[in-house]
Amino acid sequence: MAISSIAMKAYTDALKDNMSINTKSGGAGFGSMIEKPTKSFSSTISESLRSVQGLEDRKVAMIESFVSGQEHNVHELMINMQKASLAVGMTAAVRGKVLETYRQLMQMQI
Repeated sequence: MAISSIAMKAYTDALKDNMSINTKSGGAGFGSMIEKPTKSFSSTISESLRSVQGLEDRKVAMIESFVSGQEHNVHELMINMQKASLAVGMTAAVRGKVLETYRQLMQMQI
């Protein structure tokens, strides 16, 4: 579905804005990027949550500066609000999928 791919791209772009991505491939190709994971799942989730929190904090700061009259750039404010909204929505979707998978694992008969 086109909307899902657009939302996923917006989410990843928002995360890239607030996270520095350590690429060690040096243009060596796609295969070298997926051979060895450098971070654990929990650290990846923690970084993503910190990034989403950073987007939310930036949104709140921009709203406060706009309301107080310090900032007049409505376009930038709306973009940051949408980034934060998409990031929170995608985080909630990932949370839902993780919980659903956990429930399915707990119901499995061994």
